[in-house]
Amino acid sequence: MSGLPDVEELEKDWSELSDEFRSLEAANQSYQELHERLEEMQEKCTKQIQHQRYRMRQISKHVKTYLTKEMVTHTNKEKLTQLDKGIMKRKAQIHEIEQCLPQQNSRYLKIILGDVNVSILNRNDKIRYKDEYEKFKLILNVIGLLLSFLNILYNYRALELVFLFLLVWYYCTLTIRESILKVNGSRIKGWWRLHHFISTVCAGVLLVWPQGEPWQLFRNQFMYFNVYISLVQYMQFRYQKGVLYRLKALGERHNMDITIEGFHSWMWRGLKFLFPFLFVGYLFQFYNAFTLYQLTEHPDATWQIPVLSILFLILFVGNSTTTLLVILQKQTERTENRYRLMSFIASKRQKTVREPTTSNEGGDGANADLNADSQKTK
Repeated sequence: MSGLPDVEELEKDWSELSDEFRSLEAANQSYQELHERLEEMQEKCTKQIQHQRYRMRQISKHVKTYLTKEMVTHTNKEKLTQLDKGIMKRKAQIHEIEQCLPQQNSRYLKIILGDVNVSILNRNDKIRYKDEYEKFKLILNVIGLLLSFLNILYNYRALELVFLFLLVWYYCTLTIRESILKVNGSRIKGWWRLHHFISTVCAGVLLVWPQGEPWQLFRNQFMYFNVYISLVQYMQFRYQKGVLYRLKALGERHNMDITIEGFHSWMWRGLKFLFPFLFVGYLFQFYNAFTLYQLTEHPDATWQIPVLSILFLILFVGNSTTTLLVILQKQTERTENRYRLMSFIASKRQKTVREPTTSNEGGDGANADLNADSQKTK
């Protein structure tokens, strides 16, 4: 038959392919051996880290005991202080080493995913995953903004359910992704993670809130709230992204740090203008809680109303308190730095005043010696 290769050619192709397969088997064997070796080295490093931490705890305990004693000599105190600094540095070094080793899942991830290993060992893959997380938040934020706006224009139950289901899915996915980022070294603070868990529950309760007059009384207010929050979050994302990039370039922030809905200490430089927008959003949460509290007295009120009122109140208190604590912390740091600077300048001035006096005294003494010598010569 025309177009078909000869049987001899097929046998030749198969023979060449068999040779290539043997090469593949050898490469696979080498890969398996390297993988087993890698697992052995990972286990060895993990055990050595545990040993380092155990020994450091013992040494640190003894150092602190010595430092509390009054009979320690000045030389020994300096040595103990250097030891304490060395322990702190070693802890940071061990933390960096751990980022290249598999980490245990949090309890939440174990419940959701089981014992699946979610550790990302390659640094570039970690940063890529973090960037995907940021992109996910931005895209869903824009979609949420559009759906909220459409729900203000059109009062359709199907459109409401699409938006509420999106909120549930978004916050569930966000908590899972943040937990994976946390395992891989991202420093997400406690309240902002808890904030997303509470928001997940809040979205779930809103989804099962039945149609009725209480829902219709709260509906438009909730949609306006989401429009405002989406706009503020988009603004935060755009500005935080730039500040984080600059701080990472200067080595002042970790590569796995992410943008957040609230305010953090690293945002102090360049993002203080966001305070009014944030606090208006927090007051909106309080207003939602107050409106829902009033709706609890409605004849058709269901259990969802008081639960949502409490959840919005918790969000208001948590967000406001956390942001205010950051402001107080930064103000305290600025005051301390100002006093340190003033003390440093004052000590410099005193040193400058003393130096001419000392040099004049030395000059007078030298002149007296010269006069005495001249008298002896005479």
